[in-house]
Amino acid sequence: MTDTVLIAGAGPTGLALAIHLALRDVAVRVVDAADGPATTSRALGLQPRGAEVLERIGALGDLPERSQSLLNMYYKEGPRTVLRLQVGRAAAAMPKQTLLVSQAEVEGTLRRRFSALGGKIEWGTRLVDARQTPDRVTARAHMADGTEQCLEADWLIGCDGAHSTVRKIAGIGFPGRELIERLLMVDVQAQWPYDKNGSTTWMDTGRMLSVTALPDDVWRVFSEPLPGLPDKLSEHEITERVLGEFSRRSGTGRDTVSDVRWASEFRLHRRLAEAYRCGRIFLAGDAAHIQSPTGGQGQNTGLGDAENLGWKLALVAGGRADQRLLDTYEAERRPLAQKVLAATSTAVDIMLPNHRWKRFVRDWLVMPAIRVPAVQRRLWLAASQLGITYRGGPLAAASPRWSRRPRPGDRVPDMTCRRLDGTEITLHAAIAGSWVVLARDEHEAARHAETAAALLGADLVNTLVPVQTTVHDVLLIRPDGHLAWRGRSAPEKLSAWLTQVLWPA
Repeated sequence: MTDTVLIAGAGPTGLALAIHLALRDVAVRVVDAADGPATTSRALGLQPRGAEVLERIGALGDLPERSQSLLNMYYKEGPRTVLRLQVGRAAAAMPKQTLLVSQAEVEGTLRRRFSALGGKIEWGTRLVDARQTPDRVTARAHMADGTEQCLEADWLIGCDGAHSTVRKIAGIGFPGRELIERLLMVDVQAQWPYDKNGSTTWMDTGRMLSVTALPDDVWRVFSEPLPGLPDKLSEHEITERVLGEFSRRSGTGRDTVSDVRWASEFRLHRRLAEAYRCGRIFLAGDAAHIQSPTGGQGQNTGLGDAENLGWKLALVAGGRADQRLLDTYEAERRPLAQKVLAATSTAVDIMLPNHRWKRFVRDWLVMPAIRVPAVQRRLWLAASQLGITYRGGPLAAASPRWSRRPRPGDRVPDMTCRRLDGTEITLHAAIAGSWVVLARDEHEAARHAETAAALLGADLVNTLVPVQTTVHDVLLIRPDGHLAWRGRSAPEKLSAWLTQVLWPA
């Protein structure tokens, strides 16, 4: 019998984690304080890495068909365009494209996938406290019917956002700083003369003003107001201020606005949890890190958290690994979050400078560099998160600098492969929450797969041979698509490595 996992939060991170666990027959319970699914969302971008995560758990659905991918980003000083980033062209060589799609749509596909696996979300269930022993977690929750219940689980995962109750219960600090004091946001339906495949941002005052195209002639407008704005504005007041600022700075009239869909406000912060684990309690997604929406990194980093924690927790919950494996979740994911926070904060500081010297650096050094196509490609490779590596981490054996790539810890690119029965499948499709043994011939692949299956279980190991790509070594690929181990005809070395990872001495 497997352990039970209680997940607080039915956003993208919580749902992706729940699906990972359900795919491995781990008993999972998902609760959320909201009365039901969100119909609006701040996050709009699904980066290639996020799309890969969803595809591996069967939750990508028809999102690519319902999303925009040939994106452009324009930066203006008043009426003058000073920079154009052709995201679609820069990302053309990537195996998957950036998708402009509402977080609410992403959550919808995840809910349908979770439901198909027999999962259910308990809406209106708000955690108020939790106590843990070395073997158990007991959470106290206010239920939708007004009663109070104790929820028992072996593990509690906080995927409950920036104001995480689980993080506060665990006593984990959340230090950071404010990036932008306040942002007002409104979604409107309008006929505006801007590119419907991207966004336009004005940088002339040092205060953010940005408009992003959504389907059906809907536009999302962000505006950073002047200091001293009264608190608790009504939706009507937010709308009037945002559209007034937009009209004044863009020169575009408001007469074609036919409908206001949503208005809200929030503050941009950069924060990182001091720890991702406290005993049997873990944090993931916005509960562990928040950053500027620049580059669409928040949702995608959360999906990566879910996948990383998911395969490790599934092994431990199923009795196939010691719980010390779970310590590697923070060791691998927290340094990545630090890099994402630093990059997005720097982008805000550069593009919206609050000092004259910073504006000089932006206009005369940064802008000319960004106009170079090769620089744009590097920027979007970083934003895609396809270059993430766990080299140097606790699960990546050191390798010489001159050794073949991918090295342990690197993401393994997708490729067409063949199963031992002759059927073809792509590598990433074969992963689907499993481990993959990849070798250049069937005999080598089968020998090493037998070794891996003896420790992981036959149901968790797929055996493949590449159709065209030359693979000189035997590769063991983790359920999140990263290289775990490589070697040449050495089942005993693979066994020793896996034993140390799963059952450390």
